[in-house]
Amino acid sequence: MILIGRSRWVPPRRWKLWSLPRPALSYVLGVEAVAVTITALAVASTISGDRPGVRPSEWAAFTVLAVASVLHLESARGIERRREMAANTSPYTNLKSLWVFAGLLLLPLSLVIALVVVSYSYSWIRVYGRTIAHRKVFSASTFILASAGAAAVLRGGGLLTEPRVPTSAWTLVIVVAAASTWWLLNFALVIGAILLSSPDASARGALGNLSEQLVVVAGLGLGVAVAGLQASYPWIVPVLMVTVLTLHRDLLLPQFQRAAGTDVKTGLATPSYWASAVPVELARAETLRSTVGLLMLDLDRFKEINDTYGHPAGDRALRAVGESVRAEVRQGDIVARVGGDELAVLLPGASETEVLEIAERIRERLTTLTVSVDTVSNASAVITGVPASFGAAVYPAVAGTMDQLVLAADNALLTAKRAGRNKIVSARPNPPIVAEHSESPTTDAA
Repeated sequence: MILIGRSRWVPPRRWKLWSLPRPALSYVLGVEAVAVTITALAVASTISGDRPGVRPSEWAAFTVLAVASVLHLESARGIERRREMAANTSPYTNLKSLWVFAGLLLLPLSLVIALVVVSYSYSWIRVYGRTIAHRKVFSASTFILASAGAAAVLRGGGLLTEPRVPTSAWTLVIVVAAASTWWLLNFALVIGAILLSSPDASARGALGNLSEQLVVVAGLGLGVAVAGLQASYPWIVPVLMVTVLTLHRDLLLPQFQRAAGTDVKTGLATPSYWASAVPVELARAETLRSTVGLLMLDLDRFKEINDTYGHPAGDRALRAVGESVRAEVRQGDIVARVGGDELAVLLPGASETEVLEIAERIRERLTTLTVSVDTVSNASAVITGVPASFGAAVYPAVAGTMDQLVLAADNALLTAKRAGRNKIVSARPNPPIVAEHSESPTTDAA
């Protein structure tokens, strides 16, 4: 099984961190050094401070928040993977702040830092990709600095002991001030890294869409609610978590789904959405030193279906084909209708072997697909088998750009059709070589 965002391990010495401009590299390492210092001081304070040690209730609250954070990340990992890449040159907003700020109101700073480490470690392994560990280290560092600043505001306002949930108008003002400090510090640190890493970037571009910062504001507000419930009515926290997950999926996923549009006949992505997604995935693959697979498939009998049963029946068959293809691909793969009876499947992170395995599953399913349709004479009919020809190509093995990748897959598809249809042909950097086939469908190299 392929995990969304998983990529090949790259040794630290080969991280793109070291290719940053010197000012950016110094800035990033400086922020991380400060975060390490704050962590050491927080741990020392927990061990030998005015109230040494951690209370059992605080360990319980930490466990609840850590589990909730991990479950939140897991349920939304496909969404977050795409959102982060779309925000590659502007601040990436997420709801991790919800659990971290709740922790600030319930836990000593040392456990808040531990919560940040748990969240970003899980993100590194499971969501975004192992080879961008340096990005997650920096993001975790900004969270630690922001949390330290917010904790200082809470203490300065007189909220010295946990839990520090607002119980009066004054304490509410202090908590709001702490949340504002958290947001401002985190936002400023990220903007600084973006501007120093991309000297050509404008300040306006680096700021991104400020309306998206409402996601962070909402997260901080929900964090206050979670902390209040955990302190007084902990059994209600799971109910609130379900609400958070639902809102997350409903509010953030449509940034890609609704704006992109859906093909009305098949329910698949439109050509415009697919064309915009390919460069994003190629950029991600370059960052992660990963791969992107592409399948182009063309139905072999589609014209015959239209001529025999009518265009409404053809539309019904096309929708059934789309559903079959989506059933055989992975979460996070993109299936689009790019022509009349031509589909494209984008497979981020897939090797050639994995692309061909998926293609074979789709090919077998379409060969045995049965579709009930209404004919032009208002009679019912059953279409048995809607075979297709496949062209496969993998970035960067056979192509370095979107146009080259599409051309390679199209050429492989053409070779498959010329070789007898209902076949899978994989593109190669060299001119295509077509082998002799047996009667059964085979997988060839082009």
